[in-house]
This record gives sequence, structure tokens and C-alpha cells, in this order.
Amino acid sequence: MSALYLLLIVVVAVALLLFLVMRLRMHAFVALLIISFATALAAGIPPGDIVGVVEDGMGGTLGFIAVVVGLGAMFGEMLRITGGAEQIARTLVRGFGEGRIQWALGLTGFLVAIPVFFDVGLIILIPLVYTLAQRASRSLLYYAIPLIAGLAVTHSFIPPTPGPVAVAGIIGADLGWVILFGIISGIPAVILGGIVFGKYIAGKIDIGVPEYMLRELAENAEEERETPSFGLTVAVVLVPLVLILINTVSGVVLAEDSQLLGILAFVGHPFSALTLAVLLAFYVLGTRHGYTRDEVQNVATRALEPVGLIILVTGAGGVFGEVLVQSGIGDALASVMEASNLPIILLAFVAATLVRIALGSATVAAVTAASIIAPALGGMDYSAPLLGAIVIAIASGATVLSHVNDSGFWLVSRYLGMNEKQTLQSWTVMETIIGLTGFSVVLVASFFL
Repeated sequence: MSALYLLLIVVVAVALLLFLVMRLRMHAFVALLIISFATALAAGIPPGDIVGVVEDGMGGTLGFIAVVVGLGAMFGEMLRITGGAEQIARTLVRGFGEGRIQWALGLTGFLVAIPVFFDVGLIILIPLVYTLAQRASRSLLYYAIPLIAGLAVTHSFIPPTPGPVAVAGIIGADLGWVILFGIISGIPAVILGGIVFGKYIAGKIDIGVPEYMLRELAENAEEERETPSFGLTVAVVLVPLVLILINTVSGVVLAEDSQLLGILAFVGHPFSALTLAVLLAFYVLGTRHGYTRDEVQNVATRALEPVGLIILVTGAGGVFGEVLVQSGIGDALASVMEASNLPIILLAFVAATLVRIALGSATVAAVTAASIIAPALGGMDYSAPLLGAIVIAIASGATVLSHVNDSGFWLVSRYLGMNEKQTLQSWTVMETIIGLTGFSVVLVASFFL
């Protein structure tokens, strides 16, 4: 088959995917599987071999991602249920003082979203934002935007949240480099999108705390228990990141035959690091603060319920990528990208942006873009740091221009009491600033990798 025909298959496949998800409202998991089957047939893969390709794509992707996302979900739920997230927020707000409270909220969101999903982090921390806004008689956005920016940046850029983990698994990037570039690009993204833009938009849109949210929070108030200390909570949150980063750095500075390298590779592997973090969270955040073993077990079980769909969608994205590889479409894409002379990191960002605008879901956009880009990466000799930067480029593209087809848009609209126009002016612009800032940082870094 000609390269032009194979590329046409990709274009039609993506167009059909958008049609199934947007027009027919089909779930992304089912839509990705249908498109994978159709693409395989159109590309000439024998029907009897397609099931094997599906199994290889699903198993190869989920063998890594399911473990990391599952452990990360347990870790985050333990932090939420024990009040550790609120402890981080209250301590930072007191420590930074009134004059730098936006910085405290941005840092709070950045730390809390490492183990906690974006929507959960927002629900946990929004009461603090309400309290601050009522006390200071300022626009709610002055406090909310920095917090939301911190949550959004970490959720998009830093493992073990599903998006960056899924993309890293699909394109074969080392999580240590992803974490490193996520932090390097995430900090200026929070500053520009959260603190600088937060001050600006608060002066343009003056909104107060929604009365219906105050009533809802009062109705859902839970019995308070002793919460873990700030230092203990932050230490537990940072354990997996530090171990994974040490593993990555040791691979660069230590000799290949070093015994220490082998030990650090085991301890710093995402599986080991997150397992240790989960066990620490169970004991030091849970058991030591009055939770029984049965309660801790129930927390762990409940944490896995919302990640099932995320894992399935990611696996289906892996199936689509495997079809592209086995059909030869990946080689055709690689040839086109090489001939274009455009940086691969720019192509990755553009692909994620286009899917993000069309589909809305950041995770689905990231998975789809990674599945398209991955086959082209397989034929090229890219360094581990550059692959880590490409993950952040895809994550950045999957962040920009959130609008009415994104569930995050409506979540923020409800909790801040904004109409559609105000949400576009605040949330959408903030997300776009975050995505463009993150991409700009890794784009510049890519010239040196």
C-alpha cells in the first residue's frame, strides 16, 4: 500500500472517532475499539490477526499503566479521607500570609494534585477558597484561579495522575524525566496562569460565593477526626516522586555495573515507589490517626472505582497505537514527519491540541495524540529526556482551550457560580495559558536534548 493511502486511513480514522464520540455520544472506550478494528481492516491486516493485535495493544499498554494509576488512586484517596489535603492548604495559607496568599493557594493545588485527581482536589479545597473570599470581600476568582491552576498543572503534567502516566506508557517515556520536565514547566505555568492571570481576571469579573454551594457543603459536612501534620503529609506525598527521580538520575551518573544502580532501579521504579507510598499512607495517615484496618481497606477499595474507565480508555488508545504500528501506518507517519522538518515535539503538541478542542476530555485527547505519535517515535532514536519532554508537550496540548465539551469546564462553572461566558473568560483562558507555557518550556528545552 502507498504511504498516501496509509496516511489517508489515519485522517479518516480520527474523523470517524470524533464523529462517534461527539455526534453519536459513544463512550470513548468503545469508539476507540471500533476505530481500531476498522483501521486494521482498511490497512490490510488479516481479520484473523486483528484480535491478536488488540490483545497486544491492550496488554502492552495496561501492564504498566493500570498498576501505576491504581496505586496512585489509593494513595490519593487516603490523603483525601484523612484530611491531609486540607492540612496542607491551611498550613501554607497561614505561613505565606495575606500578602502572598495566591502563592500559597497555587502551591497547595500543585502539591495536593500529585496524588489526588483534579475534581476531587477542587471539591476538597473549595471551602477554604470560599472562606478567604468572604473574609476579604474580594472576587472569588482572586483565590480560586491560583488554586485551580495548581491543581490543573499537576493533574496534567506530573505522574501518578492518569494523563501523563498514560502518555508515558504509550510512547515509552521514563516517568522520572516526565516528573522532572513536569515540575520545570509546571512552576511557570502556575505563576502565569494562576497568580498573574488570577489577579487580572479577578479585577474584570467580580463574583461572590454561590449560595447553593454553601448550603450543599453544610448538608454534606462530615465528622472531623484528627488530621495528620503538614510535614508528615508533604513527606508522604513527595516519597514516590523523590524515589522515581533518584532512579532516573542514578541511571545517568552511576556506572552500568554498579550494585547501587540496581538497588536504586528497584526502589525507584514506579511500581516499588508507589507501593511504598501507599503503605506509608495507610499506616502514618490512616492507622496512626484512628482509622481501623477495615476502614483503611474500604478506602483502598473505594479508590479504585473511578479509575476503571480511565484505564479502559487508555488501553483502547494503546490498541489504536498498536494497529498503527502493525499496519505500517506508523512508518508512513514517521516518513512524513521527517520530511516536514518540524520538531517532533511541535507535532505532538499540535496533534493533542486538535483532539482536545474536538473531544473535550484532556485524558482522551492525550491518549489519542500519543497513540498517533508513538508509531512515528518507534522508528527514530530519541533520547530519554526528549521523550519525557514530548510527554509534557502532549499534556500541554491536551490542556489548552477547554470549553463546553469538557467536564472540567462545567465543574468549575458550578463551584464558582459562573455562567458560560464568565467560565470561558476565566477557566478557558487559564487552561490555555497553562498549556502554552508548559509547551514553551519543553520546546526550548528540546533544542538542548
